[in-house]
Amino acid sequence: MKNTIQTPEERLAELGLTLPPLRPAAGNYVSCVRTGNLIFTSGQGTDEYRGTLGKDVSVETGYLAARQCMLNLLSVIKHEIGDLSKVKRIVKILGFVNSAPDFTEQPKVMNGASDLLVQVFGEIGRHGRSAVGMAQLPNNNAVEVEMIVEIEE
Repeated sequence: MKNTIQTPEERLAELGLTLPPLRPAAGNYVSCVRTGNLIFTSGQGTDEYRGTLGKDVSVETGYLAARQCMLNLLSVIKHEIGDLSKVKRIVKILGFVNSAPDFTEQPKVMNGASDLLVQVFGEIGRHGRSAVGMAQLPNNNAVEVEMIVEIEE
């Protein structure tokens, strides 16, 4: 009987995705803080996606930006714990969407991050989430995401 359980890294590869190198901090902070069996990440933007949703960035492009933010966050988590199989639960994500004043589709944008987590982790990837519009983000990022992850002790 073949073992059909895949690791999160194998699921990423199956999706044709690779984790990017860690991005350097843009200020005086660390990429994550571990306390007990929880990891709190700092926000991660992208190097690829710039602009304002509802103005010069489409919902579809915002979705891809949120997905890339999540890949950046998964790189942070993997660097911290060594193996994404040690993730016990994705607890919560918070998405900041660089939004025009009348843009209201932040949840559709943030589905890029949420959908990836469920594809990679299955049920333990389902999480609480907030998606908020912002007047501006650092470096004109289209999206920034942070998360809380429970890990195996």
